[in-house]
Amino acid sequence: MHREVIRCTPLWRRKHARYDCVFVVEDQEKAGMRGMIIGRVKLLFSFVFHSVTYSCALIDRFSRMGRGPDSLTGMWKVKPEVSGQRGTRVQSVEHVDTILRSAHLIPVFGSGPLPDGFHFAYSLDVFNSYYVNKFADHHSHEIVF
Repeated sequence: MHREVIRCTPLWRRKHARYDCVFVVEDQEKAGMRGMIIGRVKLLFSFVFHSVTYSCALIDRFSRMGRGPDSLTGMWKVKPEVSGQRGTRVQSVEHVDTILRSAHLIPVFGSGPLPDGFHFAYSLDVFNSYYVNKFADHHSHEIVF
């Protein structure tokens, strides 16, 4: 039995928001990242319909960039999925059973320095693209190909 803690809170330790990222399985027929997306969990909730309880997660979606991992790093790249002219983040409701495990994203930094006082808690809000870190642990390395 494997258990992980997925956090989604607007005030982590009474300071900054913390919304963890996860691997969401969308197509079990496709191997590795080709059958998954990355999501940032914004809310965990459940509801009852016809006496059945459904546990769900509201996620901000990240879309894959390219058809395979980056040739330089060997890691997949993702970007926030947006729609419309205003660039509104695409969200979806996913059953918690489709969440495989937590994911670690590394920002793709530009050529300039970060502003003084930049806090890491905003990293998933301000960069244009991210690497899916397959080197975070053994399990990530096994599923992110």
